[in-house]
Amino acid sequence: MTAATNLFDLNPAAMRDWFAALGEKPYRATQVLKWLYHHGVTDLDRMTDLARDLRVRLRDLVCFTLPEIHSSEVSADGTRKWLLRVDTQNCVETVFIPEPDRGTLCVSSQVGCPLACSFCATGKQGFSRNLGVAEIIGQLWLANRELGYFDQRQRIISNVVLMGMGEPLLNFDNVAEAVDLMLDDLGFSLARKRVTLSTAGVVPGIYKLAERHRICLAVSLHAPTDALRDVLVPINRSYPLRELMEACRHYARADSDEPITFEYVMLDGVNDSPEQARQLVRLLSGIPAKVNLIPFNPFPGVGYARSPKVTIDAFRDILIKAGLMTITRKTRGDDIHAACGQLTGMVKARKATIQHSRTAQTR
Repeated sequence: MTAATNLFDLNPAAMRDWFAALGEKPYRATQVLKWLYHHGVTDLDRMTDLARDLRVRLRDLVCFTLPEIHSSEVSADGTRKWLLRVDTQNCVETVFIPEPDRGTLCVSSQVGCPLACSFCATGKQGFSRNLGVAEIIGQLWLANRELGYFDQRQRIISNVVLMGMGEPLLNFDNVAEAVDLMLDDLGFSLARKRVTLSTAGVVPGIYKLAERHRICLAVSLHAPTDALRDVLVPINRSYPLRELMEACRHYARADSDEPITFEYVMLDGVNDSPEQARQLVRLLSGIPAKVNLIPFNPFPGVGYARSPKVTIDAFRDILIKAGLMTITRKTRGDDIHAACGQLTGMVKARKATIQHSRTAQTR
């Protein structure tokens, strides 16, 4: 017996192809997509503009499978975190950050993370597997449901950042198809400037992303030299700063109206000196850039401390004086371990890290 097709795994093009293979017209895909992403309906009997005989036929052919909400927490500052079960052994975390002028959802792309950045709690969990399309777009669908979007038809989540658990560019195909659904008018109809993908520096993926989606790019930089970045972000051993900066220049040329965001976690006595600020200025020279300084968010067993505010401010002032747009990120949700670098989920790790080689990164 053929397994049912999970329609949440299909982007609009794949949905049209699937219905065509059934001998149905392309508008059937349009109808189903609207029910799923505009109305939040997963009950075939409620999809009333589908012919009754088609609904009967689809009952044996399709399913609407999403992650399950295992638990949820709300921070004192209004940040919400959901722990989502994606299989019998693994859960991932998704975070909603409300602001007066926007609502941002931080989405995970992998179960755990193979990159083992030394300051990140997710990397300490090890790595299990990539998330599928339904498991990625399902985070946005479930958050919209929980926040009342499908009932009120008033947009609450205005921005999506692929900055949760995992390295999105190591799960390129599934992430790209989920982004299709975020952007498409038949999906969640987000503007491309409202979707940001964060990478630790998977250089081949940056070039692929420039060809596929011109969404906003954020680079987890965290060090201005190869020697330090090799320690903090081990993938740098495969793709050193020279190659990463060239890929960023290429992406900036492909999307000339949007600067690249460079994320820089502030670690006391490690990467926060005035000289390192000047090194960062030189590194980013010639790239349309904005720098996001992130006060380190501690977690059990880590050997780093957050830079003092006076140190962060002095670092920021050097960058601004050199002409770099620079902000210090406000810490949100740290009381429920929902802040940047704190996401852990529940991971049945298959391996702790990947091999840091070009072969491993481009498979």
